Amino acid sequence: MSEAQTVRLTYDDGSRAVELARESVESYVLHGQREQPGSMRDAFYARTGAFVRIRSTRGRGRLRGCAGAYRGKDQLGHAIVDAAIQAASGDSCGSEIEPPELPNLNISVCIVCNHVLTNDPVADLELGTHGVAIDKDGKHGWLYPTIPVENGWSAEQFLTHACRKGGLSPLAWQDEDSMVTLFEGQVFRERTDGGSVEEL
Repeated sequence: MSEAQTVRLTYDDGSRAVELARESVESYVLHGQREQPGSMRDAFYARTGAFVRIRSTRGRGRLRGCAGAYRGKDQLGHAIVDAAIQAASGDSCGSEIEPPELPNLNISVCIVCNHVLTNDPVADLELGTHGVAIDKDGKHGWLYPTIPVENGWSAEQFLTHACRKGGLSPLAWQDEDSMVTLFEGQVFRERTDGGSVEEL
C-alpha cells in the first residue's frame, strides 16, 4: 500500500465545511454562481480531497447528488465548493436540484484524511473507516466510508457497489488492471432535526 498526506479537522472546522457546502449549493441553485470560500480557517488551505453528498429529507431520503474526489490539487475550501456545485448539478444524479428543494435537503461532507492504493482490498478495507475508489478503463466509481455501515454491507458488497456506481462490471475490483484506492475521511453532516452539525 502507498501512503498519502494526512489531514484532520476539528469539530468547528467540520461544521464550517458543511456550512460552506450548504452555501455553495444555495448560491449555485438560486443564482447560478460559484460561492467563494472567503477568509478560510487554516485547515481549509490543505490540499486534499473532499466529497459532498446531498439527500432529500422527504419520503425515503432519496439521494439527490454526490460528487468529489479523494485526491485534491486545490485547497480544501475550493474542493468543497466544487464538489457541492457538482453534486447539485444535473450531472450528478440525473436531475439538477431546484430552489423549492433547498429547505428539504440534508448535506454531508467527507474530508479525505489520507488515501492508500491497495492490491488486496478485502484484507485492507476497514468497514466504517475506509471509503473506496475504483478506476479502470477511464471509468471511476467511489463511495463514502459511512455507506457500508448504513446499508449493512460486507467488504465485497461495498466494492461491488462502488464498481456499479462507476459503470464498471460488479467484480471489476478483482481485475489486475483495476486501481483500487482506500481513503479515510471525516464525515460531517447536518442533523436531520435541523440542529447543529454532527460528526459520524
